Amino acid sequence: MPRVAVIGCGDVATVHFEAIAAIEGAELVAVCDTDPGRLAEASVARGVPGYADVAAMLDEVRPDVVHVCTPHNQHADPAIAALERGINVISEKPLASTLADGERLAAAAAASSARIGVCFQNRYNQAVAAMAQRLASGEFGEILGGSGTVMWSRDAGYYLNRPWRGSWEGGGGGLLMNQAIHTLDLLQWMMGEPTSVSGHAATHALGATIDVEDTAELVLTHANGARSVFYATLANSVNAPITVDIVAEKATLHLRGDLAITHSDGREEVVQERRAESGGRDYWGVSHQLYIADFYSQLGQDGPFWINPDEALKTLRIIKDVYAQSYPDRVAEVS
Repeated sequence: MPRVAVIGCGDVATVHFEAIAAIEGAELVAVCDTDPGRLAEASVARGVPGYADVAAMLDEVRPDVVHVCTPHNQHADPAIAALERGINVISEKPLASTLADGERLAAAAAASSARIGVCFQNRYNQAVAAMAQRLASGEFGEILGGSGTVMWSRDAGYYLNRPWRGSWEGGGGGLLMNQAIHTLDLLQWMMGEPTSVSGHAATHALGATIDVEDTAELVLTHANGARSVFYATLANSVNAPITVDIVAEKATLHLRGDLAITHSDGREEVVQERRAESGGRDYWGVSHQLYIADFYSQLGQDGPFWINPDEALKTLRIIKDVYAQSYPDRVAEVS
């Protein structure tokens, strides 16, 4: 029976609490947050002790698994503290707010007897999983190119409600680190880690409120020579469905919630996405519970979890490469 603690009781913790409650035998034993009001609310609501200090909680409670649901710049240290104690970790994305912290966390994971998974839960979406599996099978021939888009909307209130989101120090970046990272991860996962990255990030709509970017465009070259393009913005009027399109020799695959496959001989297929109810936000996707349940099902197994820090570093490196190109005078802030 795994004993579980949650570090960070803000917005995204909602879906983690739901997922923990759905795992047979899992017992929530503690919550941790530096905000006194949020901590008290979570402690009372969940009926477990609340801690303001991560180390004290880990040492006194000794959970088997901790969920790290903190702001981006507070991902690495709690996760490392748990790994050093042999405690398994589920961490929200991104891996860390800086590349240096991400690499430090990856090193801690490699040295630990415990496992860590990073929340790229959209890889568990039914349509996404089908797309990745069939591309990997080779049935469509060589991948020729791809594209991805995130056309979403955020207003000033979104950032004023959680100021860390709009700062380099708190978020490690803006749109790419917070919203578009999931879709960018899917694109590089299906097409392969890029060998070169060319891109630009800028602030077009929210400059009066945030320091970080709200729009970005990228061109990625992959190992087989194929190219993918990626565009994301928070200046759209609505949260439009994300898209991932892959063009292969024998078919074109279109992901827009559901997966549509158009074969070169004219045949068409559709793989429908699951629909799931949650107290979380719709744009977080439908697969947190699947991802978390899979992590728990593999506790005690040898080897790293498949979405581990080394895997998460791939997308983080792409984002930080774009930042280095876009903000050459702010190296210390964007790295």
